[in-house]
Amino acid sequence: MLKIDVRELETPCYVIDLGALRRNLEVLADVQRRAECKILLALKGFAAWSTFPIVREYLSGVTSSSPHEARLGREEFGREVHAYAPAYSDEDIREIAELCDHVVFNSFTQWKRLRPILEATGHTPSCGIRVNPEHSEVKVALYDPCAPGSRLGVRAAAFDEAALDGIEGLHFHTLCELGSDALERTLVAFEEKFGRYLGRMKWVNFGGGHHITRPGYDTDRLVRLVRDFQERHGVAVYLEPGEAIALNTGILVASVLDLVEGEVPIAILDTSATAHMPDVLEMPYRPPLEGGGDPGEKAHTYRLGGLTCLAGDVIGDWSFDQPLEIGSKLVFGDMAHYTMVKNTTFNGVRLPSIALHEPDTGELRVVRRFGYEDYKGRLS
Repeated sequence: MLKIDVRELETPCYVIDLGALRRNLEVLADVQRRAECKILLALKGFAAWSTFPIVREYLSGVTSSSPHEARLGREEFGREVHAYAPAYSDEDIREIAELCDHVVFNSFTQWKRLRPILEATGHTPSCGIRVNPEHSEVKVALYDPCAPGSRLGVRAAAFDEAALDGIEGLHFHTLCELGSDALERTLVAFEEKFGRYLGRMKWVNFGGGHHITRPGYDTDRLVRLVRDFQERHGVAVYLEPGEAIALNTGILVASVLDLVEGEVPIAILDTSATAHMPDVLEMPYRPPLEGGGDPGEKAHTYRLGGLTCLAGDVIGDWSFDQPLEIGSKLVFGDMAHYTMVKNTTFNGVRLPSIALHEPDTGELRVVRRFGYEDYKGRLS
């Protein structure tokens, strides 16, 4: 858990520790250098653009899933900008063409229909096709890109070799919070189904879900896999982790607003699982909590609830050495990725502020506050 003095910090508030972020980036930059590949920040996982001046010192660019993400990458990151989406509208592809260096299509139908619009813009990004190796590594179906019935990527049986004119790359994505052993198995399936087309390609994107900065991740194997693949097929390789960049770099600080009697005593916080940390309900995911133990492990057990009216807005049950009080501050760990990018203003609940912590100086600076206009501006 990050050690930051939050006693005077306004809540709710996300805090990104720039020292932890740099440590992750150093690991990624080392892989990038040794493997001679390019690593991109996946904006779908982490898009706190106030940190981009740091991130772009280490990584080659960003990957986006919409014109808005692509524009943020172009305006605030300023290096390579890539795009992939399950489908683009005509207007999307016009915007994407002007913003991106690489564009990946989810189907040959999209490629053939949108190619004339793309070319008419006068911009010529390198184009690719996403493929589905039909190889599952992810245990939670919601996050498995290769689950049965997946809408993501072209299966081998539907691959249209006759439509490859103008296609320079292939993209696959099979992982979520997994190691290089899972990538090694995926590459076997990918090459078995699509290896015959690699001689016509300039690049292959290995997608995201690589947990490279997790303790114990085998970076040597990742480097070996990437270098070997590039040497055998004569292509450039891209990786696009989102979570690995921001893993264990942030916290969410909340305060206790009320204590309610129940079968388990309930502490209602000024934050929300559904609005501010949605993976707690979707994954489901139990975040680390500073000073908190499993239910019954310590003397005082509480159910931590959010402040929205959703009955299931419950973060979970934790125990503490001392009783909680109104005003007690709680610090949830690993809250930088898939939080700020997914949070909502459900119930009109105020979004948490965003702060940066610089460990070299001890400075803790709030860089963004949200209010009524942010809620109103989403509606009409």
